[in-house]
Amino acid sequence: MLSESSAATVRATLPAVGAAIGEITERFYAGMFAAHPDLLRNLFNRGNQAAGTQRQALAGSIAAFATHLVDHPDQRPDAMLSRIAHKHASLDVEPEQYAIVHEHLFAAIVDVLGEAVTPEVAAAWDEVYWLMANALIAIEKRLYEESADDSGPREWEVVERITETPDVATFRLRPVDGGPVPGFRAGQYVSVRVTLPDGARQIRQYSLSGAPGSDVRQISVKRVHGGTTPEGEVSNHLHSHVREGSVLELSAPYGDLVLGDVTDTPLLLASAGIGVTPMVSMLAELAETGHRAPVAVVHGDRSPADHALRTDHEAYAAKLTDSAAHFFYEEDAEPGTRTGLVDLDGVDVPAGTRAYLCGPLPFMRAVRTQLIAKGVAPADIHYEVFGPDLWLAQAS
Repeated sequence: MLSESSAATVRATLPAVGAAIGEITERFYAGMFAAHPDLLRNLFNRGNQAAGTQRQALAGSIAAFATHLVDHPDQRPDAMLSRIAHKHASLDVEPEQYAIVHEHLFAAIVDVLGEAVTPEVAAAWDEVYWLMANALIAIEKRLYEESADDSGPREWEVVERITETPDVATFRLRPVDGGPVPGFRAGQYVSVRVTLPDGARQIRQYSLSGAPGSDVRQISVKRVHGGTTPEGEVSNHLHSHVREGSVLELSAPYGDLVLGDVTDTPLLLASAGIGVTPMVSMLAELAETGHRAPVAVVHGDRSPADHALRTDHEAYAAKLTDSAAHFFYEEDAEPGTRTGLVDLDGVDVPAGTRAYLCGPLPFMRAVRTQLIAKGVAPADIHYEVFGPDLWLAQAS
């Protein structure tokens, strides 16, 4: 809980900090990477840094956390903290690194805001930072303890590579040490670390696209082409260089987009593009557990040929007692599918539906709006963002 004196100061200075937060985070990252270049080479996503999306996500999370503390002094934004902590744990973030962030973040705040940062202002925002940092450290400690039996990060050998589409490849992996393959919760992801030609050891997260309980770990990776965003360093490396027999370093599974207790709950699983990966895993789990409540399966893609894992998508949905699949393609739609972007008109959404979304942010915003219009409670709409969580950086 934020102290009363700090709450008053944060409330008064939040507009000024919020207006400058973009410049603050830009200077923060520049200063931190100048002092600790290894963090950019071996921990932070260089593509996200080049695109500026990591700065947006950090700015959004700081602003959202501070606003929540001021508006709801007796509550903590646990959903936001959990999402961030899972990502940090997958990257093996250590408590000591929060002090590094604090040093350079506050140097950037002083640099940008100058004399406006009085001792009282500095103390109030210091309290905000450490409330957030200590909460994340505690959650991450618990996550590390819970995943201790997975021994991640760990070396895994590619035992099969499958071409799903021209731009999506599936890699099936087993532990190099021959040990067991621990289970995971459908919807979770792993971090994959690779060594690039310049020696940098970059990390990316990929959803587990196979069935929980399988004797292999399975990830499906979309090649990120250059253009409006930087070319995907790791995705292109995996597509170009990783074959059967290759060895990858994987973290334990993390991620909070999981089904939970949905035994008698109507569900809607909506995805677009490579966002299909966690949904296929969820469908596999629902089929295995014999889920009997209605399940609406919704997916949008450029064309049927671009729909990765479509065979599994359809097969798992067909195993459910009460399911309906709705596929939307921008071009080359086939009989039984629809042309255009995802539209929930004609999709049955029973009362009490819980929805899970994964795909580009505009897609998830559009689907969320339609679900709320159909009576789904906002608290029952869950999502996964591939990359920095820009949902926090924009009004949702």
